[in-house]
Amino acid sequence: MLDKQAILDAYQFRHACKAYDPARKISDDDFRFILETGRLSPSSFGLEPWRFVVVQEPQTRALIRDMAWGAREKVMECSHFVVILARQPAMLSPDGDYLPRFMREVQHLPEEVVQMRLRFFRNFSEKDFELAGHPRAFYDWACKQTYIALGNMLTAAAMIGVDSTAIEGFPLEAMNSALAGRGLYDPAQFKLSVMAAFGYRLNAPQPKTRQRLQDVVQWA
Repeated sequence: MLDKQAILDAYQFRHACKAYDPARKISDDDFRFILETGRLSPSSFGLEPWRFVVVQEPQTRALIRDMAWGAREKVMECSHFVVILARQPAMLSPDGDYLPRFMREVQHLPEEVVQMRLRFFRNFSEKDFELAGHPRAFYDWACKQTYIALGNMLTAAAMIGVDSTAIEGFPLEAMNSALAGRGLYDPAQFKLSVMAAFGYRLNAPQPKTRQRLQDVVQWA
């Protein structure tokens, strides 16, 4: 069993790294471990509505640097940079091809269960969460799932001594069009959700500050 204090120490270690040491690179094995924790993350209905694009090509990193103010001081120096995508609403429709194919080929569900789950998801998306017919709401819901994977990747990185920065500082529509325009993904299938830098800190961070546990937890 993992030591609880070691896990808490990793949370204390993790911070939004402001500057990376360009001379230090994450090993292939360590970065595969970080990606694997993203891949194994939970998602609503287990639909995995994400894709992780590891951007190492200098010209694409420079494009991100020039457009994303939140990445400007990090993207060229960090060891690895990840663009996290969310599937577009059309891909997550019960009437589309992705969901039934995913349920059959990835989840290996029998046909009667596929049809049952599609009906259940239709009710969820149309009535429970009122996503159907509202593309931005559907996109935001898919983004929520990608943030679960993002959080797991940040924590996993910290547990092996790797620094990270979650990045939302960019003009969403312009950044999405620019990355799709470089051929990183098909914009009909995916849309940019969030980005993250990984590497090793150049400077010691400021002490972590958080509210007290009793100020953020309520028992009912």
